Amino acid sequence: QAVVDFERLGEHAAAFQGHDVGFCCLGTTRAKAGADGFVRVDRDYVAQAAELARAGGCKHFVLESSKGANAQSRFLYLRVKGEVENLVQAVGFDRCTILRPAVLLCKRQESRPMEWITQQFLGVVALAFPTAYSVPVETVARAMVACVLQPGKGKVEVLENRAIHELGKA
Repeated sequence: QAVVDFERLGEHAAAFQGHDVGFCCLGTTRAKAGADGFVRVDRDYVAQAAELARAGGCKHFVLESSKGANAQSRFLYLRVKGEVENLVQAVGFDRCTILRPAVLLCKRQESRPMEWITQQFLGVVALAFPTAYSVPVETVARAMVACVLQPGKGKVEVLENRAIHELGKA
């Protein structure tokens, strides 16, 4: 495990050397970092990490993105997620897997009351529609590992929420 300063990520290129697979779940919130900070973390840091990973020999990059990611979106969150997907694909990995989970169900240490209410509601909805609107973070993690262990379905594979559920159960 290497601790890096993302503001000076280029100085930590050695941490990205010699890995066949790269996993990226980096992200923040606009509320926590502001609009500029959100873009810097969710797009710029991720794109730079992908470039360093590729330069270090990474062949397969696995990116956690978001349901609805679209570089043309009017919504900052979805636009940034779409932009970073495009940037990561352009790096030229032999294989790139993009996961687009819906609302992540998880327990957080920090207090986010509206997110907690949403998670409680979606937890109930998931009883009737288990793959429609949410996914437990453990399922996403299992899907990320499983996609590396299975043969690829092309140079770039995008897994939407339903596929994440299915792969996360494998």
